[in-house]
Amino acid sequence: MIEAIKTAVKDMQGKMVSCRRDIHKHPEPGWTEFRTASLVAERLSELGYELKLGEAAIDRNMMMGVPSAEKLAEEMQRAEKEGAKKEWLMQMTGGLTGIVAVKKFSEDGPVVALRFDMDANDVQESRASNHFPQQEGFCSLHGQAMHACGHDGHTTVGLAVAEILVAQQDKLKGTIKLVFQPAEEGVRGARAMVENDDVDDVNFMLGAHFGFQMKHTGTIACNVTGFLATSKYDIHFVGKPAHAGAAPEQGKNALLAAACAALNLHAIPRHSHGASRINVGKLIAGSGRNVVADKAFMAIETRGASSEINSFIEQEALRIIKAAAAMYDVDVQIEKTGGAAGGSNSPELAAFLETKAKELDIFTTVAGQRDFGASEDFSYFMERVQNHGGKAAYMMIGADLAAGHHDSSFDFDEKAMGYAANMLAYSAVSLLLQGEEI
Repeated sequence: MIEAIKTAVKDMQGKMVSCRRDIHKHPEPGWTEFRTASLVAERLSELGYELKLGEAAIDRNMMMGVPSAEKLAEEMQRAEKEGAKKEWLMQMTGGLTGIVAVKKFSEDGPVVALRFDMDANDVQESRASNHFPQQEGFCSLHGQAMHACGHDGHTTVGLAVAEILVAQQDKLKGTIKLVFQPAEEGVRGARAMVENDDVDDVNFMLGAHFGFQMKHTGTIACNVTGFLATSKYDIHFVGKPAHAGAAPEQGKNALLAAACAALNLHAIPRHSHGASRINVGKLIAGSGRNVVADKAFMAIETRGASSEINSFIEQEALRIIKAAAAMYDVDVQIEKTGGAAGGSNSPELAAFLETKAKELDIFTTVAGQRDFGASEDFSYFMERVQNHGGKAAYMMIGADLAAGHHDSSFDFDEKAMGYAANMLAYSAVSLLLQGEEI
């Protein structure tokens, strides 16, 4: 089985590079992955997977940070012009770009799920002459949109794994679910898929990402711990304008309300049970020197070492924001634009994956435990599966990087896709054959 998978991945390397470069050239940020998701749906359908799209895959009420209806319509039209088939697009109206692909190999056996994120970043890609995508002609065609985090590679690997599993289907037991997720950036997309009960029956769930602490091609970390739970909010304070000299008493100062909130947010006490964070990342207010400010906008985030710790910081933050608005007698509008759970890999599954990585005998380094130290909304899948009695794990797959994640010069070594496809395909096959216990 190992040699068959290795051979298949080797034979697919050229196809993976072409696929990745096509997706890279046509990046689509969160909830606008119309072309990308359509290409994924088309290929998975050809391979014989049963597809769940639209509201069958996404709980519309749980979507966070969704672009305007006008923006969604504009992006949908562009996707069709760039080759997306209308039959798929029509099922994704309103930004419902998630896909769950299911293939049942037998009635018995475990349910194994793999997650692949598809979205791009709101980043203008570098046009420098030494930037590899620019040199090779697959730089982003879209302004202020770039695959600066490797999700073009993740999607490509997902399609490769889907093909490998079909080729091995006569030998497999159980059920495979391939989850192609929108809007990971800003941690906006996973919860809407989780709350649609897409993974409630899953025994084992895997996720992976290029880079982070594993910065060299040929390395891997299978025991990733310390996902920080997080919540993202946009806050709008709305007061009343007035002439600052002639009638200041008639105004209601939204700027002061926002400033008061910002200072007091940073006074929230740290939590004794683990890491906790609060950050005011943006504060924009006022309209003129001699006008009592009637509007203010604030973008904030909270984080915690666990969902419980983050919830404490989050609730304190909301209390302070509402109190500041009341103090200055202004209205406040609070919109949650993203979030992720806390969590860590299931230890037994992490140990299983380390064994499989060594059996593959392709990695120069199979690292021990690595702390993630950031947020990733795969943690919602992880938490849901674990709470339903299953096991979940996230891997960092090494890749040489041209620049850091979310940098306009980001690029990754395309050979890393082969390592990822080998690892995910072999792990999935091993779990399907292993049964429900490891």
